[in-house]
Amino acid sequence: MPLDRTSQLNSLGFAKAPADTRVVVAMSGGVDSSVVAAMLAEEGYDVVGVTLQLYDHGAALARKGACCAGIDIHDARRVAETMGFPHYVLDYENVFKDAVIDEFAESYLGGATPVPCIRCNERVKFKDLLETAKDLEADCMATGHYIQRMMGEHGPELHSAADANRDQSYFLFSTTPEQLAYLRFPLGHLPSKNDTRALAAKYGLSVADKPDSQDICFVPNGDYASVIRKLRPEAANPGDIVDAEGTVLARHDGVINYTIGQRRGLGIGGLADPLYVVRLDADKAQVVVGPKSMLATRTVPIREINWLGDVPLMSRSEWPIAVKVRSTRPPIDAILRPITDTTAEVELLTPEEGVSPGQACVFYDPDSSRIFGGGWIHKG
Repeated sequence: MPLDRTSQLNSLGFAKAPADTRVVVAMSGGVDSSVVAAMLAEEGYDVVGVTLQLYDHGAALARKGACCAGIDIHDARRVAETMGFPHYVLDYENVFKDAVIDEFAESYLGGATPVPCIRCNERVKFKDLLETAKDLEADCMATGHYIQRMMGEHGPELHSAADANRDQSYFLFSTTPEQLAYLRFPLGHLPSKNDTRALAAKYGLSVADKPDSQDICFVPNGDYASVIRKLRPEAANPGDIVDAEGTVLARHDGVINYTIGQRRGLGIGGLADPLYVVRLDADKAQVVVGPKSMLATRTVPIREINWLGDVPLMSRSEWPIAVKVRSTRPPIDAILRPITDTTAEVELLTPEEGVSPGQACVFYDPDSSRIFGGGWIHKG
């Protein structure tokens, strides 16, 4: 029976039959995006799979635990063959290096703790790939991210995933309203990752038992230092470990080997109270250490804000919200005080440890699952 185009919407929100709805699926080669593609193909949509080659294909061919590497491209292609839809591989290596990898290195050398996965979504997947989807005359683009898109009174809204353990809202805060109108996230409502794997098994996908990616794709085994040393050899220059007053306590072999909040491996012994890395000064090649109390932050300066509220950010002087200042921590109560449309100060009602420039501060509605956007933490 044909779809009543005047009164019914298909599962992607369009008033036409699935067969008449083209959807580009961003396929990383992992189980999540593979299930999205298979699910939509089974529902009868005109699916086109696209995989991005983001970094050196030869070096990445045998990598495990990442995404967008050689073995993952092969896995995505096999899923497309299994489900019978076209699949394309796009070489975005130069774009990825310019938009993500180079900034990652510069941020780290500047004493920040960058989050390249956010920049990849912002500058590559939801920008260039999304434009490619439109060039392919797709009605929308779907991804395997665990986040929910819900229709609200003023248009599509971004909401946390149903499974808090899988929620990826921290990495998607910079999704703009225009992008949100075009994007779909079919997995965000699932209760758990087990449900995704069950669907992969149902569709007979070869990736059903494939492990989740763990590392940043271009950082093997989480070894940031080796990547930055290769890109910026000067980052391994030795320097001093100093206290807050500038007193030299020890030497170090490169600021890239340290992170904010680090306690072990400082080479400083014989103290009654442990010391932590509280600041990195790449210009002076200094690692600044201090007591744990120095890690506690109450006021956080934010810039490059992407606002997803229904009314302008500047329409209020204060917004009671919840925020995440690290991807691994739950939202905490805060007050957002706008300065301009893209800058603000966030007051954490309970001081948080390990707040680092270069990380994101994501805004949440304290009374619902809605995400109001977010911005980037800077030094102020």
